[in-house]
Amino acid sequence: MCGSGAWIQWCRGGGAASPWCAGFGGNGAMTRPLVLMHGLWDTPRLFRRLIQAIDAPEQPLLAPHLPHGLGVVPLREMARRLDRAIQERFGPDTEIDLFGFSMGGVIGRIWLQELDGARRTRRFFSVGSPQQGTLAALPIPRLLLAGAADMKPGSAVLRDLNRSDTALADVACRSYFCRWDLMVCPGWQAVLPVGPQVELPVWTHQQLIAHPLAVNRLAADLRSEEA
Repeated sequence: MCGSGAWIQWCRGGGAASPWCAGFGGNGAMTRPLVLMHGLWDTPRLFRRLIQAIDAPEQPLLAPHLPHGLGVVPLREMARRLDRAIQERFGPDTEIDLFGFSMGGVIGRIWLQELDGARRTRRFFSVGSPQQGTLAALPIPRLLLAGAADMKPGSAVLRDLNRSDTALADVACRSYFCRWDLMVCPGWQAVLPVGPQVELPVWTHQQLIAHPLAVNRLAADLRSEEA
């Protein structure tokens, strides 16, 4: 048990997704489900500090573990797996907030723009995500690592996403980046084409989701309906 009657556990119920879910409990105001999407070489455990900082045991959470084969799985397939995980957990219509870290933010954006996810999403937080691509992906051969290659600047996936962002018009979008990021490079391009862009006072890609200065700012914005 955790907090005011809430529960948190690893859910290993078969299929492609093994979600880390949190149930209902408590009497707080944060009741809209929050979906957390991890990035390359990560698992949902990445979000432990953030969940603790949000401190909202009454809020339904879903952090699906979607294996990507070290970047082999194309990002559009990852988005389809995310869609299945969300529908299995919350059904087809429940409104959610979506938070994507690193590659997870691009997967989330594909879900929003191409799989009708925007229809049911109130807010989208993109954190250190290569929404315009990253120079770090340039040497990656698509034949071997299609998902990682999808993050090259000018890739077919990113061109399609950037060709039209009208699906995001009714979603409150916010981007967070680290100027000195060497994983998403250049760091200041790790932003969506819409919504506010926030530079976090950290030095590395991983610190965007681990450093107290970043975690506290992200948690505050997630708790606030103004963000």
